[in-house]
Amino acid sequence: MPTQDDVLGYFDTLSNWGRWGDDDELGTLNHITDDVRLAAARAVRHGRSVSCAWEVAVPQDMERSTTTCPCAADMPGAENMPVPAFHADRRWGFSNERLGIMFHGNTITHVDSPCHIFWDGRMYNGRSHSLVDAETGSAWAAVTAAANGIVTRGVLLDVAGARGVPWLEPGQGVFPDDLEEAERRQGVRVRPGDAVLLRTGYGRFRHEAGEASGFTQAGWHASCLPWLQEREVALIGADSPQDVQPSGYDDVLMPVHAVSLVAMGLWMLDNCDLEACATTAAELGQWDFHLSVAPVRFAGTSGSPVNPIATF
Repeated sequence: MPTQDDVLGYFDTLSNWGRWGDDDELGTLNHITDDVRLAAARAVRHGRSVSCAWEVAVPQDMERSTTTCPCAADMPGAENMPVPAFHADRRWGFSNERLGIMFHGNTITHVDSPCHIFWDGRMYNGRSHSLVDAETGSAWAAVTAAANGIVTRGVLLDVAGARGVPWLEPGQGVFPDDLEEAERRQGVRVRPGDAVLLRTGYGRFRHEAGEASGFTQAGWHASCLPWLQEREVALIGADSPQDVQPSGYDDVLMPVHAVSLVAMGLWMLDNCDLEACATTAAELGQWDFHLSVAPVRFAGTSGSPVNPIATF
């Protein structure tokens, strides 16, 4: 069990600053090479796809206003449209939406880019927090660094299943031994460039009992960070907000978030719904798959709501 000093030391011992150059914003996504993507394509053996995201609920997760116009001719300003057919069209209609969403937190499935977390005023690769402006967002390591998408082999590690429980209890951490037991039980091994999705079973709890309240949750323990670095993992996800809470360290509230994003440049998928993925994997006897994550190209943002797709 790493001490608090050990965990604080991870900011140095696990640092990827400069590893891919001083101007690098991709961090561990650099592990996803062309060969890794080709290997991910070969993981498709059944042609079945499942979503790993929660539906964004209205109105609790999203502010929304919807406009409907049954007839184009009734649209305000239709008489000024440059297309004459609009002026009298009584058949063509439309609807559209204006959305407001706060995707960081414990509910919505989203990706965190490295500029999401600061430590001692610094972001990944040593850049200052001052590069994040209140009006224009981040000029460094924003989600648009992954504009070409995150396409790699995904591996689901079902730790709840390996422990023989429906879900881990709030406050229970996942340790390297758990990861390796899940690998052994499932007959799979995490390789460089992989995305590792951690199932604690919280998704099942949320389906059956609703969202848990408070700030106590199951998740990755900080002791997994060296394991993830050694395996050269490109992306981690979980069916919780990642870090076990309480973390066990008084001076590091969320060590997995902080060390991963700031020191390692390890991108994260928070709040996945992994139940369909786990059910499909068990049915097919296949725990690796092609994973596709396409962040919305919101300029300067520290992440994006996403719908990760696992294809078996």
